Amino acid sequence: MSQALACVREVALRNRRERFTSLMHHMTPDLLAWAFQQLKPKAAPGVDGVTWEQYAVALDGNIDDLHRRVMRGACRAKPSRRQYIPKPDGRQRPLGIAALEDKIVQRAMVEVLNAIYETDFLGFSYGFRPGRSQHDALDALAYGINLRQVNWVLDADIRSFFDCISHDWMMRFLEHRIGDRRVLRLIAKWLKAGVMEEGTWTEGTVGTPQGAVISPLLANIYLHYVYDLWVDQWRKRTATGPMIVVRYADDTIVGFQRHADADRFLRELRARLAAFGLGLHPDKTRLIEFGRFAVERRAVKGLGKPETFDFLGFTHICAKFGDGRFLLMRHTMRKRLQAKLVEIKETLYRMLHVPVPEQGRWLGQVVRGYLAYHAVPTNSQAITSFVHYVTWHWKRALGRRSQKGHVTWARMAPIAARWLPPARVQHPYPQQRFIVKHPRWEPSALAAHARICPGGAG
Repeated sequence: MSQALACVREVALRNRRERFTSLMHHMTPDLLAWAFQQLKPKAAPGVDGVTWEQYAVALDGNIDDLHRRVMRGACRAKPSRRQYIPKPDGRQRPLGIAALEDKIVQRAMVEVLNAIYETDFLGFSYGFRPGRSQHDALDALAYGINLRQVNWVLDADIRSFFDCISHDWMMRFLEHRIGDRRVLRLIAKWLKAGVMEEGTWTEGTVGTPQGAVISPLLANIYLHYVYDLWVDQWRKRTATGPMIVVRYADDTIVGFQRHADADRFLRELRARLAAFGLGLHPDKTRLIEFGRFAVERRAVKGLGKPETFDFLGFTHICAKFGDGRFLLMRHTMRKRLQAKLVEIKETLYRMLHVPVPEQGRWLGQVVRGYLAYHAVPTNSQAITSFVHYVTWHWKRALGRRSQKGHVTWARMAPIAARWLPPARVQHPYPQQRFIVKHPRWEPSALAAHARICPGGAG
């Protein structure tokens, strides 16, 4: 962060009601050039067809020209190019790929606006924020379930959130902090740019394209006013027992001590979201009995094991240590694991006649990336199974390279040992990492009067 933006952050932190009427001058050529370097060089081009490499050939001249157009308000937003990627459940997720110059300006604008909004966002908001990761959200959730009085868990998912954001409400929320009309007009242009699909342009009247550089920040701003502030007040004024809250983008987990609080919260949440054009997904939103005492309580009632819930790629399960203490188990979601193995299998068959060392380098990179995320405590069985089946698919692919190409396990074992990393747990227990990252005594994002805040409150 530049010294000028650091001053913006200090002012925003000092006065939570300050409206910034002069922000555009922070969009300097240096910031635009930095924003260009933050983009992925191999990313797909937008509707203009300009790639990162092509733009870099005359970067200084292109940046100077872009800066002049941005400052005089002559920078026109181009529609996003519609592209679809498969989801784990087999459906297609629509993405909007912005033109390269829109990406540059959006990335620079995100840097400017982060100086303001990172002082406003609450501690339980983790998605797409600097210095916060999915594992930070998972640690906060595990810490809350293990050490707070959680008996009920609401697993809530906002249906088609990015497609349902109201432009009118979005601009009204931005105006709470942004008074620079040039910044507001630029953001409005991006919202209304629309999408181009198979040569047909569709006007943007609602929503913000998934895949646009600025969309995650706009989503966080929208949910900050619609959800986060409301939840924080609900917890303080309405809840009769402790609560925990963790939100990552449009996925949120809320834990309650009392069922009456959980039931009332869910009803009022539906009404709150509806007032801003949003709604909960009927199939992905569930209120379940969960926590340290769920097994015993359900056994007394003659019910089965507590239900599980999914969050950020892991299935959360009520279990016990050998001595009977409560253990929150986290396993890789079965559908995610199976989908990844299918993807690896298909790629291996496309690489059938590629040299073995090249296959090994690619597979090793894939497995290391997978383990870097999924190799958490209590997930040893899933990651061991993953590495085993990767090796098995590789063995079958090598055996099909020729009619006499049968590969035995004795031959495959040293090949796999050379190129694939072992399936070992790489993360500490979530409570340990959470305490190390957040040792301060602060207002909490987990409970009204707790002393440790996941991710920090300020």
